[in-house]
Amino acid sequence: MKRFGLLLVNVLIICLSARAAGQECAIGKEEMEVAAAARNGIIEAVEKFNAKDFKGAVELLEVLIEEEPENDAACYYMALSKIGLGEKDIAEAYLERAVELDPANFWYRYRLAAYYGMISRSEEAIKLYQELLKEFPKKSQIYYDLYEIYVASDKKEEALEVLDSIEDVFGASDAIVMQRFNLLLMMERQEEAISTLKEYNEHYSSPFVLTTLADYEMSVYNDSLAHRYYDEVLDIFPDYAPAMLGKAEAYRLTRKEDEYFKMIDAFVSSTNIGSREKKAYLEALVNQSLPVYLKSVAPKLEKVLDKALEQHPADSLLLPVKGMFYLKIGQLEAAEETYRIHAAENPESISARATWCDFLAYQKKWEKLASEAGRAASDFPDEPGFIDSEIYARYNLEQWPEIIRLCKEMLAKKPADKARQESAWSTMGDVYFMAGMRKEAFRAYDRALKLNPDNVYVLNNYAYYLSLGHRRLKKAAAMSKKTVEKEPDNATYLDTYAWILYLQGKPEEAKPLFKHAMLYGGKDSAVIMDHYAEVLYKLGEYDLAFVYWNRIGNMEDARNIPGLDEKIAERKAKMKKKK
Repeated sequence: MKRFGLLLVNVLIICLSARAAGQECAIGKEEMEVAAAARNGIIEAVEKFNAKDFKGAVELLEVLIEEEPENDAACYYMALSKIGLGEKDIAEAYLERAVELDPANFWYRYRLAAYYGMISRSEEAIKLYQELLKEFPKKSQIYYDLYEIYVASDKKEEALEVLDSIEDVFGASDAIVMQRFNLLLMMERQEEAISTLKEYNEHYSSPFVLTTLADYEMSVYNDSLAHRYYDEVLDIFPDYAPAMLGKAEAYRLTRKEDEYFKMIDAFVSSTNIGSREKKAYLEALVNQSLPVYLKSVAPKLEKVLDKALEQHPADSLLLPVKGMFYLKIGQLEAAEETYRIHAAENPESISARATWCDFLAYQKKWEKLASEAGRAASDFPDEPGFIDSEIYARYNLEQWPEIIRLCKEMLAKKPADKARQESAWSTMGDVYFMAGMRKEAFRAYDRALKLNPDNVYVLNNYAYYLSLGHRRLKKAAAMSKKTVEKEPDNATYLDTYAWILYLQGKPEEAKPLFKHAMLYGGKDSAVIMDHYAEVLYKLGEYDLAFVYWNRIGNMEDARNIPGLDEKIAERKAKMKKKK
């Protein structure tokens, strides 16, 4: 905005001089109006840019630049707006124009350098950053940007030199020494990397650097040296969590169980360590450990969890960790009680109530899930997950009228929510069909597809249910074909389409689709295997057909095929007659 600033200052000087002489300032007033209009145009454009209305900003800036081609500020914001619109080539031209108009402006040049870096023109970016550093040696961000460009360009030696410069100008720090350490490791100069930390540690007492040294020594199996560094940290900073956990893990990895739990006990007992840090570690420990290990240390770990809860009784984050611990060691009643308490003590927490519902679903306690999810849905009407949980529970209870009621409530509550409307109609289609109300089911599917013609779930179910009645097979095939085109490796969708082709008298076209389905999970479904066997039988490949039918016998979902045994026996009898 240099141009407008100077213009306004000049106008003010003229006006003040004229008034001092007792004269009117007619020309100054006119110039003031022009300058104010131009300034206001920039301000409005910047406001649109900040609101991410890049198109609106561009429209204003185009007018300004047409009136004032040498307006550097307008060119600069035009470039930023074009970047926002993804028009990189045009953005570059405007940035370069802004720099050309005002080469002394730091931000124009700095943004151009960053832009060059963004589009991988690293040499041009480096040149600009180096020029900026000569003029602005105290601006730390230039150093860090130059460092990142060098690393990205695989110029690691130059990156090291930049770190040296930062240290010379701003002094040593944990952040700089750690960057140097990590960079040297990337360069496979491990001894030098470790020496860097050790030298720094001789001059500065840094718990972070010492812990990093200890962690590194543990990674190369220097247990005794690692413990020495951890102890050095803890002697100065007894509650430094990374060192406590590092030392604890060192004990655990070397199977010193008593020492490990002693350190973890100290960690959870510390009043200087927050509950979130404790929760994060304990959660990782429980989630990442095998059940056999958790069972072997269950009494000790349970005490640690109890102590953490005693230290933070008002914290709602730790109870689910204890619930997961009980779940993994098979103490399901204790897990259920823990999750129940968590939900009861935190009735306003969506997370607590959702965790409780998830547990009930995992345990297949459908009656209780329906009740709890229903209450949660009432308490949190804007959280659709609870309605979904209640529907899921009632689906397993085969309570079709209740599900229809819930879906209709959803339709009434969320008329503008297209996704929820689509979900409701889709669910109603499934449930109406389960309840034997085919016309209503198909109407519901039609409503869902009107909202989203590409909903593959609805397309597949609609097509399959049509095929069961051998009705409107042409429509069913068209819908089913879309699902296979969108998800060509989905065994369920392949089965539906192939089966419809078979019903249309096209077993030759159905066969390759079934073969493909076999590669992607079809062998795990008795229904798909039965359909494939039917196609093979129709094509006269009797031996292979019976191979698949024989495999179905021991599958759990074989019960979903009514009269399967009788059908196979009948087909075998026909085969004997043919022989």
